Amino acid sequence: MTPAIPGFDYRRVLVADGVSLNAAVAGSGTPIVLLHGFPQTHLMWRHVAADLAADHTVICPDLRGYGASDKPAETGGTAYAKRTMAADIVALARALGHERFALAGHDRGALVAFRAGLDHPETITHLACLDVLPTLDMWEVMRGTSAAIGFHLYLMAQPPGLPEQMIAASPDAFFGHFLDLWANDPRAVPADVRAAYLDACRGAVPSIVADYRASAGVDVDHDQADRDAGRRLRMPVTVLQQDWGAALGFDAAALWNTWAPDLRHGTVTCGHFMAEEAPADIVKALRDLLAR
Repeated sequence: MTPAIPGFDYRRVLVADGVSLNAAVAGSGTPIVLLHGFPQTHLMWRHVAADLAADHTVICPDLRGYGASDKPAETGGTAYAKRTMAADIVALARALGHERFALAGHDRGALVAFRAGLDHPETITHLACLDVLPTLDMWEVMRGTSAAIGFHLYLMAQPPGLPEQMIAASPDAFFGHFLDLWANDPRAVPADVRAAYLDACRGAVPSIVADYRASAGVDVDHDQADRDAGRRLRMPVTVLQQDWGAALGFDAAALWNTWAPDLRHGTVTCGHFMAEEAPADIVKALRDLLAR
């Protein structure tokens, strides 16, 4: 049986033509939506969500293309643009009765959250992004041999066909590699949750690749257009990351500050899967953000 977040109700919500998202919902009070990263599902928020639901309405969806949400075929190059995925989240919240809400995302979900903040500033009240750089900045800092750490970004940026075939040939080894490599504490992802992540990824190779491919194409175009137009995030923003800026030779806080004037930036000592490895720290950061 697939694990679930205890105490949360599960719903399927239509957010676009032919696309429904799976979402776990609980609590009452001001709403916050939590977006998962790669190679995970909404389950990555299980500890944080349970705490926040004591006094907030908490919504944890699987992004389109992931988990139990729909996985539309990519036909025009925009089905997995972060702009499209951000619009899904706004539609989801509205369908659940929330015109304005706070938004937190990790990894891929943080890129969706970032795009939602730029595209829907009247809707997103507070924004948290965990362990990413904006797409445009990410590609600019990845250079030389240090870029080898992001080999999967380059693999999945290739034209359709080869990446999907290579990953589908051994999906558990591919996705499991990141679960092992990026976790400082492997106990943070117990066996049943790990199995759920791998099972979900196994059935979503084309859509996951399409998500990453968009980040090497249309997402860069959207970020560049916003940078050229001087658009910035208007809401309070919190960013938490591992200190890979120091390791790779860039100032992550400075890069983020160009997008977010009202920024609180911090580094963490846990691994990439911080909501599972250090949930109390993430809860505190989100509660501090919501109080701003």
